[in-house]
Amino acid sequence: MNVLLFNTYPQGGAGIACRRLQSALQASGLNAGLLSASDTGSRWPFYAERLSFLPYERDKSVRFAFSPANFGKNLRFHPLVQQADILHLHWINQGFLSLQGIHDLASLGKPIVWTLHDMWAFTGGCHYSRGCQRFELHCGQCPYLRRPAEDDLSNRIWQRKKQLFPADIQFVTCSEWLRDVALTSGLLRDYPVKAIPNPIDTDVFHPVHKTERQAFKQEHGIAPDARVLLFVAMKVNETRKGFKYLMEALQTLRVGAPELPLEIVVLGQADPEVLAALPYPVKALGLIRGEAQLARVYACSDVFVIPSLEDNLPNTVMESLACGTPVAGFATGGIPEMVGHEQEGFIAPQGDASRLADGIRWILEDKQKLVLLRQNARAKVEQRYTRAVVAGRYRALYEELRN
Repeated sequence: MNVLLFNTYPQGGAGIACRRLQSALQASGLNAGLLSASDTGSRWPFYAERLSFLPYERDKSVRFAFSPANFGKNLRFHPLVQQADILHLHWINQGFLSLQGIHDLASLGKPIVWTLHDMWAFTGGCHYSRGCQRFELHCGQCPYLRRPAEDDLSNRIWQRKKQLFPADIQFVTCSEWLRDVALTSGLLRDYPVKAIPNPIDTDVFHPVHKTERQAFKQEHGIAPDARVLLFVAMKVNETRKGFKYLMEALQTLRVGAPELPLEIVVLGQADPEVLAALPYPVKALGLIRGEAQLARVYACSDVFVIPSLEDNLPNTVMESLACGTPVAGFATGGIPEMVGHEQEGFIAPQGDASRLADGIRWILEDKQKLVLLRQNARAKVEQRYTRAVVAGRYRALYEELRN
């Protein structure tokens, strides 16, 4: 069986998840290829796509949070597409596949699976609705647009999706949360939608001995008795990553538990002045590309904190759990599915920095509890997210669609 995966970029959250699935499928014996925008020539559709949205955008803060999908590559006759038995779409925006391009692929008569990494497939253009529920009907009055109206751009895109989406497409969501939301939408409520998580290589992301954690502290000038809190974001200041709530939680923690010996490790692009405002010592390690080096940072931390306001099934949470590091986060998207409250970590109500502070303290205050949480975190991944488990679920789906 030849499976061809489509994802606009090989990097980023969806790109990493897609490449990990490709590797898992190959390890299971399938011939799995990957096609991205960089493999298909000119970038003009990307620029055309972005320019087409400029007259409509509310302001530049929403520029990449809304995708019209008017422009894309013509992939119908690409050799890899012609050879494939299964066409498996992932994140295909920003000039890779247009709505017409998806329709044209479907005309080949090959089974199509589409794994959703955000809400875009069932909205009028936004990737996350930010509380708006108009996608349950037909979109319109879109808060992302300069002039919201009943027949605005979001409504027109919604109607085009209704017209162009293939009738027999199989949708998959990475989280049960996104599946449930998709099934409330006017676009997807009559489609089959399954929830299958992303996989992770548990041979790369794994726990380490406490001697390795001590060595890590020594390398980075962290006190031997300190608890290490990890925060990860490609861009630390990105609003939806919730860094301001982490800052509030740490300020609360500093006052409420002054005896807790805490130090912060931050991965990602960060403004030094912003990090200097945190009430604990900070080690900014920048962007780490190598998975083995990244896994070591997770495994040598005591808690990973994810105060995201929008997310699906974050790779970062899975990476942390695989490394045996408990997670404190908000009840956002699929995070509560991954982190059982007081099982593999602590889940606070979204936006509640005070409860997030309670969660960090709860995880770190007792060394024996931390040992148990580490064991639970690793066990959760071994049960649900290994490459063999996830590849097996996708193989079964592919076989079902071919029969």
